[in-house]
Amino acid sequence: MSKKNSQQIKYLTVSAMLCALGVVILGLGSLIEVLDLTVSVIASLLTVYAVIEIGGVYPWLIWIVTSVIALLLLPLKTPVLFYALLTGYYPIIKQKIERRMARLPAWALKMGVLAVSLGIIWGVMRLFLPDLLESSGGWIMIATTVGLAVLSFVLYDICLTKLITLYFVRLQKRFRIK
Repeated sequence: MSKKNSQQIKYLTVSAMLCALGVVILGLGSLIEVLDLTVSVIASLLTVYAVIEIGGVYPWLIWIVTSVIALLLLPLKTPVLFYALLTGYYPIIKQKIERRMARLPAWALKMGVLAVSLGIIWGVMRLFLPDLLESSGGWIMIATTVGLAVLSFVLYDICLTKLITLYFVRLQKRFRIK
């Protein structure tokens, strides 16, 4: 077996394990309903690992496969909704944006990604979970929720940057795919 085939088998195996772990993590959010957003963010860290260590198309495949399997298997869909429509693919996009742009245009584009994602999440929730949105309390509550979502997103991005730095400085030697 050639070295290239051996490396691809390793990447595929690690990707499959990351997908399985992602579904398990999202499953915890499905069991404990309060953790919807938290588990989607934790599951996104698996995508971060794939971006750093594997690269290529594998992080995209991990995001898609984890989203589809979790959507099919889990009883509560909100953690999967947040993962599939925002936190799952965001580390991949973040890496591409930050490599190609200066800081201010990068933040503007990231906020655009957030706005589009929130719009899609809103549309999906309105289509499939109208009772949840009707009980949300009107426009003031929606504006407050969007404001908190923007604040949470900025904190998520900053913490993600710090965790990636920590990984490169302290953890990469231990968790590198050889």
